[in-house]
Amino acid sequence: MDDSEIQKQFSLYLEVEKNVSAYTLEYYNQDITVFVNFLNLENVGSFDEVDDRVVRYFLTYLYQQKLSRKSVSRKISSLRTFYRFLERENITTHNPFLSISLPKSEQVLPDFLYEEELAELFTVNDLTTPIGQRNQALLELLYATGIRVSECVNLTLDAIDFSLQTILVMGKGRKERYIPFGSFAERALHQYINDGREQLLKKSKEGTNILFLNARGKPITARGIRFVLNKIVDEAAMTINLHPHTLRHTFATHMLNEGADLRSVQELLGHDHLSSTQVYTHVTKDRLKGVYMKTHPRAKK
Repeated sequence: MDDSEIQKQFSLYLEVEKNVSAYTLEYYNQDITVFVNFLNLENVGSFDEVDDRVVRYFLTYLYQQKLSRKSVSRKISSLRTFYRFLERENITTHNPFLSISLPKSEQVLPDFLYEEELAELFTVNDLTTPIGQRNQALLELLYATGIRVSECVNLTLDAIDFSLQTILVMGKGRKERYIPFGSFAERALHQYINDGREQLLKKSKEGTNILFLNARGKPITARGIRFVLNKIVDEAAMTINLHPHTLRHTFATHMLNEGADLRSVQELLGHDHLSSTQVYTHVTKDRLKGVYMKTHPRAKK
């Protein structure tokens, strides 16, 4: 079996047995391709020939590409999984990545928006137009639920339960979760679905059950959502960087600021590990300090 066939079998293994998402699968394939290209440069003939020395050269090669520690760590993790698969299939007899420790990642605090900044964004969409209604519904739902952009583009009409004010989301690893939304998002969604979406749908000859549509009446893409958010920022004459993940960070930060417990936020975000959610507690330290200084009897003179 040549390298390309091995990679195909590994992708099938991830998709069928590990049930990974399409995005995770893409990252795995990218990481394996980088490694294969490196082996070709170093004239390493097969995966079984890779030893600790080759792995160290590979790490040096990655750092020379100016990759972050987080990116390097992900590639090592991907290759550990890849070599476990190779061992299982008797393609190799050892896993040279097991002895390599993952580099500590930089502690990068997530960007988030203050409530005043958000309030400005909600005022710029023209709700008399289909596009304005869609943009408002998109903005309201992203902030109301904290869903990922990949989850948002796949939302269907039947995923929304207005009676319970919840949406059913297909997350990473095809794990489903229900997320509630509030009255602002409910009103925006109702208006868009009953008016704007119907008008957009007429522009396309193809019917679709996807919730958010582009200007041509077809399902919007992740890139399209980023374009919409940037346009909203431009119309609000603001200088912030509004990425879909910024709204996800903002959702989590505001929930914690208002007293939500970490486990509940973890479940809403669809995080497998609590450590992924704990990063938001660092963002709320200023708020906690303010509460302490205001309320503790011995905090100030």
